Amino acid sequence: MSGHSKWATIKHKKGAQDKARGKLFAKLIRQVEVAAREGGGDLNSNATLRTMYNKARDASVPVDTIERAIKRGTGELEGVRYEPVTYEGYAAAGVAIIVECLTDNRNRTGADVRSAFSKNGGSMAEPGAVAWQFERKGVVLVDRGADEDELMLAAADAGAEDVADLGDSWQVTCAATSLGEVRDALEAAGHKIASAELTMLPSTTIPLNDESEARKVLRVVDALEDMDDVQNVYANFDIPDAILELVEA
Repeated sequence: MSGHSKWATIKHKKGAQDKARGKLFAKLIRQVEVAAREGGGDLNSNATLRTMYNKARDASVPVDTIERAIKRGTGELEGVRYEPVTYEGYAAAGVAIIVECLTDNRNRTGADVRSAFSKNGGSMAEPGAVAWQFERKGVVLVDRGADEDELMLAAADAGAEDVADLGDSWQVTCAATSLGEVRDALEAAGHKIASAELTMLPSTTIPLNDESEARKVLRVVDALEDMDDVQNVYANFDIPDAILELVEA
């Protein structure tokens, strides 16, 4: 379990209560729009769109807002055309970072990402320099109230690969292509889903046992995540709970 996942979980809980909620909505709507453009507007036949739709609904994005985004994606409504672009880089301690963006101006976004790295002690890397350290997976977070044995049985039956204890929730990991099926199976079994999304999980992690070092890494991550064009930031650091509590405070 990577420390970045723990940090993301903490921020997810705060997200609905802080000023970043509007920015989160904008990012989710953009993801829905692009998924619809690339695979069509039918939730049943477009697995990526279905995942993004559920992710937006989990964040309480209004249904009519999501539906308008789908129509913009399919061309039924006019809108800005976004394209995906990925950047790679490093933070302190050699921590590898992948930055996924949706942009209508590659030059602007590339310059902004490079600036976020350099101004916060990180550096950009060539394409492919760090991507080999990550693998695309589906991750479902289940509320802690779930019975462990029942959850593991339901997850195994649905084809999940792993169930991990995060302390205040359970993390169910599966193949990226199985995310929708695993989520549906867990809900059908009576488990309350906190979130379900596609992510990039690191094959190995770099432990950050020093508070100062952890803050340096998180400064880069936060600067990148604060950008409008940035949709997801993945990193391979692991911050011990004791250090994470100091940083969070």
